[in-house]
Amino acid sequence: MDLLSIEREAVYRRLRGDVVFPASEIIKIASCWDISLDEMLGIDSSQLQLFKVLMLQYTSPTKQGLEVMQQKIDFIELFSASPDSEYMEVSNVLPRSLITAYPYLARYYIFKWAYQYNNEEDALPFSQVAYLEKIRQMGLTYHRKIKNIPTTNFIWDSMLFDYLISDIRYFTSIYLITEEEKQLIKKDLYALLDYMSEVSSKGCFPETGNSVNLYISQINIDTNYNYFYSETIKICRIRAFVKYDISSTNDEMVDNFRNWMNLKKRSSVQISGVDERRRIEFFMQQRQLIDSL
Repeated sequence: MDLLSIEREAVYRRLRGDVVFPASEIIKIASCWDISLDEMLGIDSSQLQLFKVLMLQYTSPTKQGLEVMQQKIDFIELFSASPDSEYMEVSNVLPRSLITAYPYLARYYIFKWAYQYNNEEDALPFSQVAYLEKIRQMGLTYHRKIKNIPTTNFIWDSMLFDYLISDIRYFTSIYLITEEEKQLIKKDLYALLDYMSEVSSKGCFPETGNSVNLYISQINIDTNYNYFYSETIKICRIRAFVKYDISSTNDEMVDNFRNWMNLKKRSSVQISGVDERRRIEFFMQQRQLIDSL
C-alpha cells in the first residue's frame, strides 16, 4: 500500500489475480526489494555480472538516503557477528571506515565530492559545505562497528598521502580552504597517523583486539575496491565518484574480487606487526608530508 500509494482493497485484487500488476508497479516492487525480474521471467542471466550503484546526496540527504546509510551500519553489525568474517580494502584514498572518526577530515571528503560532482555553478568553500550532525553520528557509529569484524586487511597506495596533500594545497591556493581550516585538517591527519601507527604496531584494533593487516603497495593503485566475505555473506564494492559505491553480491564475482585483491599482496609490503623498521619509516615519511602542508 505504502510503496504503490494504493488502497488495501486494490492490493488484495492484485494479489488475488483479479487485476494484473502494471509494469510500473512491478518495477517499483522489484527495485525496492531487490527482486530479480530475470529469474521471475525465466531469463538466463548467469553470464551477466550485475552491479548496483547507490546515489546518495551527502550534503542534503533525503529520508531514504539516511535509511540506506543506517542499513550499511546494520549490515556491519550483522556481518561482524560471524567469526569467519573478513573485510579487505585496496585504495589510493583514505578508507571511509577510518576518516569518519575525524570530523574535519571527513568533512574535507564531502567538500571534495561537492566540488567535483555537485550541480551548483559556484563551488562552495569548505566552511559552507554542510556536514550534518546526523551524518557525523552515523559515521562515528560505522567507524566503531567496523572494528568488530574479526579480520581486516588494508592495502594502501604508497602515494596515498601525496595525492591528499596535493589536493589540499590546490584547494588552499584557490581560497576554498582557509589557512585556519587547513590547520584543522592537518590536526586530524596527525591524529589518524598516530592511531594507525598504533594499530599497525599491535596488528589489531586496540578497542576490540580484532586483527588488522596493513600493506603498502609498491605499484600504483588506480581503483578503490573492497569486499566483505564470510560463509554466509559475500559482497564486493567499487568506489566511484569519491563517495559512491557500486556493489555486487554475485558469488562468482565476489570470489573473483577476493582473489584479485589478495594477489595485490604480492606487490605490497606488510608493515603491521612484522616489520618495525619499514613501519617506522612509512609513518615518519607521511608525517613529514603533512608537515610540509
